[in-house]
Amino acid sequence: MFDQVAPAYDRTNTVLSMGNDRFWRAATTRAVAPRRGQRILDLAAGTGASSVALARSGATVVAADFSPGMIAEGRRRHDGIRNLSFVEADATDLPFGDAEFDTVTMSFGLRNVNEPKKAIAELLRVTRPGGRLVICEFSHPPSRTFNGLYRFYNDRVLPVVAKAVSSNAEAYDYLNESIRDWPDQRTLSAWIREQGWTDVAHRDLSMGIVALHRATKPHDDRVGRLGP
Repeated sequence: MFDQVAPAYDRTNTVLSMGNDRFWRAATTRAVAPRRGQRILDLAAGTGASSVALARSGATVVAADFSPGMIAEGRRRHDGIRNLSFVEADATDLPFGDAEFDTVTMSFGLRNVNEPKKAIAELLRVTRPGGRLVICEFSHPPSRTFNGLYRFYNDRVLPVVAKAVSSNAEAYDYLNESIRDWPDQRTLSAWIREQGWTDVAHRDLSMGIVALHRATKPHDDRVGRLGP
């Protein structure tokens, strides 16, 4: 499905989000705070739009995605950026060594993983002690009134717009379903904490349509983990 939508993916996202995707990407980049000399994993990177923003800092950025179509499109678009590489990867079984990255980030991809808790644990594994996690994901507006308007947009308006601008409108039916079924901000924060991350916090973007989650890997990765 993601292979099929790759060529028009970024344009469609901008239209469907009414331009908010650029604001969300900028907020994520600020939260990551990339610096020259760092090694950053951008998981579920798609065509690399977020990865390019991170690479502009001079950090070495690995853009990883499960979809070979997305990876191919990203390589085609950003071939000349030396400190940006693209890797096909399964979020639940990452092809990287332990403690390999200073920061790991994932935007709008965690809800597409069959075992999201396992992916959060894998992100912990590949992050160095003291390193950071930044996850930007769709969430649920806390205002009942605004949430009702948001659901109306997703149920009634989004399918019509997606049919007009996307190369695969059915994929955006899945988008609506995945957002509706995804847990709220507090639940995702609990999942992150359960996998061993500390200093877990989140803030809402666009009145809670999206939540930006942040956490730190403890210097002893056994700290905070539930169970043996």
